[in-house]
Amino acid sequence: MFRYAKEGDIDQILPTLFQIFDEMELDIFKELGNDTMAQIIREGFELPDYRYGLDHILVNEIDGKVAAISVGYPEELEDGIDAPLVKIMHEHGIKKDSIFTDKEAWPGEWYLDSFAVAPDMQGKGIGTKTLEELIELIRGRGEKIMSLNVDVTNKPARHLYDKVGFEKVGQLYIGDHLYDHMQLELNK
Repeated sequence: MFRYAKEGDIDQILPTLFQIFDEMELDIFKELGNDTMAQIIREGFELPDYRYGLDHILVNEIDGKVAAISVGYPEELEDGIDAPLVKIMHEHGIKKDSIFTDKEAWPGEWYLDSFAVAPDMQGKGIGTKTLEELIELIRGRGEKIMSLNVDVTNKPARHLYDKVGFEKVGQLYIGDHLYDHMQLELNK
């Protein structure tokens, strides 16, 4: 069942989300450690308008388990999407002003910020099915272009995105990693 995340999903969402953070090798996670960052992000789940707030996370639930997650939002929200978390970081004594410092989405896009399948559910076609359902949902909202960034070294993810119709339109760095910026025209 494809649905919005709810509070009870948090313990299942975090490990899947951290697969992405581990691959990104973000400095703040190295500096503060995964446990501290998990606690901070956990506190942010219930904040409206936060990148990883429950209102931006969709899950594919299979047999009562969160099998896949997707996090996304329209590009026009990107500039302020992490402000709620910065407040939490400051409350924890962390004087950083952001986790992500690089612009990831282009104007006019609905941006798929994060997409991952739970480790024990990989290789079963769940990623493809979830992504196809997400595309239909976003298309149904009237969005014109869906985008994402995929690490140039992540061949399995790139294969999935190519398979469902995304096309490379550019490249950018997020942190120290090079990513292909891909788009899917939703009104085709």
